[in-house]
Amino acid sequence: MNVLVIGSGGREHALCWKLAASDKLGTLYCAPGNAGIASVAQLAALNIADHDAVIRFVREKSIGLVVVGPEQPLVDGLADALKAADILCFGPSQYAAQLEGSKGFTKDLCKRYNIPTAAYERFTDAEAAKAYIRQQGAPIVVKADGLAAGKGVVVAMTLDEALDAIDMIFGGQFGAAGAEVVVEAFLEGEEASFFVLTDGKTAVPLATAQDHKRVGDGDTGPNTGGMGAYSPAPVMTDALVAQTLREIVEPTIKALADEGHPYVGVLYAGLMITKDGPSLIEYNCRFGDPECQVLMMRMDSDFLPVLLAAAKGELQPNSVQWKEDVALTVVMAAEGYPGEPRKGTVINGLDAAGATEGVVVFHAGTKADGERILANGGRVLNVTALGKTVAEAQTRAYAAIDKLDWPEGFCRRDIGWRAIEREQQQA
Repeated sequence: MNVLVIGSGGREHALCWKLAASDKLGTLYCAPGNAGIASVAQLAALNIADHDAVIRFVREKSIGLVVVGPEQPLVDGLADALKAADILCFGPSQYAAQLEGSKGFTKDLCKRYNIPTAAYERFTDAEAAKAYIRQQGAPIVVKADGLAAGKGVVVAMTLDEALDAIDMIFGGQFGAAGAEVVVEAFLEGEEASFFVLTDGKTAVPLATAQDHKRVGDGDTGPNTGGMGAYSPAPVMTDALVAQTLREIVEPTIKALADEGHPYVGVLYAGLMITKDGPSLIEYNCRFGDPECQVLMMRMDSDFLPVLLAAAKGELQPNSVQWKEDVALTVVMAAEGYPGEPRKGTVINGLDAAGATEGVVVFHAGTKADGERILANGGRVLNVTALGKTVAEAQTRAYAAIDKLDWPEGFCRRDIGWRAIEREQQQA
């Protein structure tokens, strides 16, 4: 079967890398792709916002399945357009994608169906939001309602930070995404990422993972789209996985089906594990990035038949197997990230880094310039390693990073620190 993957980031490189290993695959295309994806798929210079152009390409290349990587095309209704053209698509409808496209939509859904999440209010007026914040006090969380590339959330530890966040969001920092804000209670606990594949009826949990959102070592500095991740996440015990499915994920899938918009694709739940159990922080309607990279490294099943079954509404429980190994990924970002990243700098040493035992270097924001590979984004590389332990995977990932020659790039040096502390305590 010929397959088209939509997207151009590290997540899509990981998806393409995994799909390319399937013996059921014909030709793999990726639109628009990046310099790294070109090694495992044919790049297509498609305008993915032009749904008619995507449909024409799918028909021209006899593509049997479209896998949509990023959230924007889903929020824009690409899955609906493909379905209307009788093309199989792995990815939710525009309505269901509101789980990520509107934080207010998700919070309201949680309230209607008694799904555990932080107490909240929605605002379209800055002064009303500020009055609520003053009434509630800090710490408190302020979120732009719409898509803001992982940057529209401020965890304010002081009142002034929260009030400044309101001014920033309503002041246009995130464009249309900031036309409304959600202000919610601050939750104490440890974050975890939980993923399921679903065909709208059946939910198949994937391996657990933990992301590192803040830009600096020791979880300091501003939030980013993610500076690294590892899988499995020890915080997500079997009991917590079962509780999350029962109390959060399955009620959400049932709610959307009952409302006439069954959710097809991957559903990502960002969780806070509080003293009272798991609470939903946010939903994403696609694989997390960089969590996807560690999940693809650990997956032991052929991924193509699983995606196809989900798209057809024929997903079976227990259809995905996992390696026992730990996977850990470190994001190499361009100078200036998460603000204005410096683009166009040359990255050397990629072959040497990729030759490190147990390591795959996924490209997140690169472009080819003849023989040279240039940085072309904020998060640029995902150096991903397998190991028997978190410590071994971390050692391999940083050994690969040390072979890179890219002075304008930087990374955190403590990815996996919580899990390594746990390993040391258990030793």
